[in-house]
Amino acid sequence: MRRGGPDGPQAVPRRALRRPVRGPDQIRAGGPTAEPGRGPYSLGSERVTHQAGQGHRCKRYLLETTGSGVAWVDYDGDGFPDLFLVNGTTVEGFPPGQAPTNRLYHNNGHGTFTDVTTKAGLLHSGWGQGVCVGDYDNDGRDDIFVTCYGKNLLYHNNGDGTFTEVGERAGVAGGAWRWNTGCTFFDYDRDGFLDLFVANYVDQGRDFHLLPQPGSGQFCQYKGIPMACGPRGLPTGRNYLYHNNGDGTFTDVSEKSGIVLLPEKHYALGVISVDYDNDGWPDLYVACDSTASILYRNNHDGTFTDQAFVAGVAYSGDGEAQAGMGVAAGDYDHDGHFDLAKTNFSDDTPNLFHNNGDGTFGDATFTAGLGSHPNYLGWGIGFLDFDNDGWPDLFLANGHLDGLIDQYHIDSTYAEPKLLYHNQPGPEGARRFVDVSDSSGPAIRLLSSSRGVAFADYDNDGDVDIVVNNMNGPAHLLRNDGGNRHQWIKIKAIGRKSNRSGIGTRVEVRAGPLEQTDEIRSGGSYISQNDLRLHFGLGEHREAEEIILRWPSGQVDRLRHVRAGRTIVVQESKGIVNG
Repeated sequence: MRRGGPDGPQAVPRRALRRPVRGPDQIRAGGPTAEPGRGPYSLGSERVTHQAGQGHRCKRYLLETTGSGVAWVDYDGDGFPDLFLVNGTTVEGFPPGQAPTNRLYHNNGHGTFTDVTTKAGLLHSGWGQGVCVGDYDNDGRDDIFVTCYGKNLLYHNNGDGTFTEVGERAGVAGGAWRWNTGCTFFDYDRDGFLDLFVANYVDQGRDFHLLPQPGSGQFCQYKGIPMACGPRGLPTGRNYLYHNNGDGTFTDVSEKSGIVLLPEKHYALGVISVDYDNDGWPDLYVACDSTASILYRNNHDGTFTDQAFVAGVAYSGDGEAQAGMGVAAGDYDHDGHFDLAKTNFSDDTPNLFHNNGDGTFGDATFTAGLGSHPNYLGWGIGFLDFDNDGWPDLFLANGHLDGLIDQYHIDSTYAEPKLLYHNQPGPEGARRFVDVSDSSGPAIRLLSSSRGVAFADYDNDGDVDIVVNNMNGPAHLLRNDGGNRHQWIKIKAIGRKSNRSGIGTRVEVRAGPLEQTDEIRSGGSYISQNDLRLHFGLGEHREAEEIILRWPSGQVDRLRHVRAGRTIVVQESKGIVNG
């Protein structure tokens, strides 16, 4: 099975394309404008990664079903986010020279991308899983970390358009047959250097032939359909925390920090760093499959305590363990506290956990309107303000595990719709998400078995675009063609005493009655990476009256009367340095 792309040759209708792609080395990011009154999203390109899928053959092992992540990273610092797609392989392997590889596409700045994978030194074939981005050595260039089934990859950005893989040398490669999934760079001790958390899923070992076969046991079928076994019935993985030593190397502090000292075992997938209790220290929320999710609270002394049960985010509203996949954080109701969203397996709903501001959360899934699609199997997820009205909306990507399911004609399908929810006023001052998927353009309506999702304004036109990594075919690049009718501002943060990427910086933006809060984060969604620039919609307001940046170092910078419609670069303690 190849990781990344839609579901075969019929997944991309020709009418959704302005023009065909001209070759495998260049992506054209053009697409039709959205139908008048029909929403903003159009398909940006037919294919943004090479097809190497095995179609809908039965997937015998869980590793063949989970797909891969995707990242936006401005690796050359030209102000246009570039695109990195993680890829996988098959159990059987490929003939020499035909194995799929991870791909880096350079953003040309005029609506096209060029494949620079080989030139950049990023060719790698194997079981790629997740990706996160951060400048771990504070040299001013963002680096790329790729999780794998097998040894992880840390690509050091050389600053000349090339990367050097330094995972072993840096001490973060891990074991040879570890199933690593989500990752995040974050500065948990606030020493100015980015540390690294790596989630692990299943400890399945090296030999696939020792694993149970589809249909052979209790955890090897879905509604009577033979499916890849697990994760229940298989050994759990072990999460890892690496402390940045400040010299280009890391030390494994998983036990010392309490990361692995949990009373229960977990199958961990997506992870996000978020200061959920507003104490100025980054915490971690981890989506777990078939086990309780984890909320690692930062104790400010180098250790963490799992507060998920106490905080109300370990289980569903009914107290049941869920099959969590992707995670997102955002302040959807403008109360200054970060709420959490999580995707889950089918026959369930996503979770929306409202932050009560006292260290606990309430389950707002149904009251906020997110309980209407229980048949979908969710993966990538994120808050984004797609129409720039100043309120975070919500996007989810879906898709089932195995194309075999379509032969049984049940209430689930392998290729599933994407979902776009618009944040609107609800009763008694609450906020409610309204499903606008069907009216949001042809790209949203495309069916695919999707996995990783990431967000960025890749064409710098003032609205947020989306990339989706799909199974068994090309990825989807969804271009937003209408969101920039409202005002907006983008913020790139450069740390000085804090880490250079500005990860962990809390940003507050006030424009008239709009008071928004966000945080610069590495990782998130389903094992993916958003643009590190924060995007704020401002509605009709032509300026942000005040922008406050609260850096991990404790430095607070205040900017006043900042003109809308531009990207500003803010350096810690210096203010706006260009834009």
